Amino acid sequence: MTFAAILSASRASHDAAGSLRASLHFAGQTLVEYQARQAARAGADRIMILVSVITPALSQAVDRLSADGIAVALIRDMVSMVRDAPRHADTLLVADGAIVGQAYFEAMASSEGNALLVADDSRASAPFERIDAGQRWAGLARIGPDLLFNTLDMIGDWDLSLTLVRAAVQAGARRVTVPQDDLMEGRVALVEGQDQANLAAQAAMAHGPRGQRVRGAAEHYLLAPAARLIGPALMRMQVPALQVRIAAMALGAIALVPIELLWTGTGFCLLLMSLLLAETADRLDEMALRPLPMGWLAFVAPAFAVGGIALAGEGTAPAYLALLLAIVQMADRWRRAGHARPWMIVTPAGALILLLAGSLLGALALAVEVAMVCVIASVGAMILLRRD
Repeated sequence: MTFAAILSASRASHDAAGSLRASLHFAGQTLVEYQARQAARAGADRIMILVSVITPALSQAVDRLSADGIAVALIRDMVSMVRDAPRHADTLLVADGAIVGQAYFEAMASSEGNALLVADDSRASAPFERIDAGQRWAGLARIGPDLLFNTLDMIGDWDLSLTLVRAAVQAGARRVTVPQDDLMEGRVALVEGQDQANLAAQAAMAHGPRGQRVRGAAEHYLLAPAARLIGPALMRMQVPALQVRIAAMALGAIALVPIELLWTGTGFCLLLMSLLLAETADRLDEMALRPLPMGWLAFVAPAFAVGGIALAGEGTAPAYLALLLAIVQMADRWRRAGHARPWMIVTPAGALILLLAGSLLGALALAVEVAMVCVIASVGAMILLRRD
């Protein structure tokens, strides 16, 4: 069953006059943009952001979300809310400045009817809104259409989120309690300034999502673990994933020069670094809940890698190896590797490791032949293990 989401973006932060909690930087984007991506990933088919004033940061966030195919709209008054809110579907309500783990979004999305995410009253839950003597609202709620529109009919100038929460409490909404460990470690938090957002981002990145793709052996066992170490540091420095991807492309182009000059070992090392940067860019997109690029942008760095392999060595064998690797790389990226295990898939990164070892040992021609056999076996595994 589809549902919508209402995000609040009107409360001021503690950092500077006029700045909003929703505009705080979080995971490479604004906080409200991250919340919208969480709701969309959980299954929300439309996002409504309730604002008191439309700022440039909010407008840019809407543009980025729309570019990624997420239906989002800014709502400034109750009339617009009544017009746009779904009348036959539930609504997911997210508090202004709330940071809630994706697992809780998924849990709320999988149920129907009124439900509240709550935390037991303690020092860790003090920033959240109290709903009774023993519990506080933890920033996430699922509201049925009847309760939503009954509240909108009588809301006037009241705060929509808190009024809906109080109405849900009075209606006996089901409660999902957040463990105290999640509050203490920052996986569920209410932030009011950039310093708090930075701390919460570190907790979210430490337990962030990991890619579900079947990866090649080199990516799965070497590049992805390294990217998981590098990614959080780059995100704390607010380095965009696109800049890291462009750096990977530039390094890949530079690597072709030493290969052409027969410094193959140096060139292979640079190509591996280029692929590591591309993997890190993917990790940054995953942490920001952005969709991974599947078009030409995703294949520029690997294209330089297969180009470098084609330039290495003599004869036609390196060129044939490069063509096979290009096919495997596309299958890996487009999730068409069937049920092959990671150790069965030889991508350009894996071939580069074999060729680098052969170059250092003075047996590059033999390494090309070994890599060719491995890639042929890899293609065979992807074909033979494919199931309908």
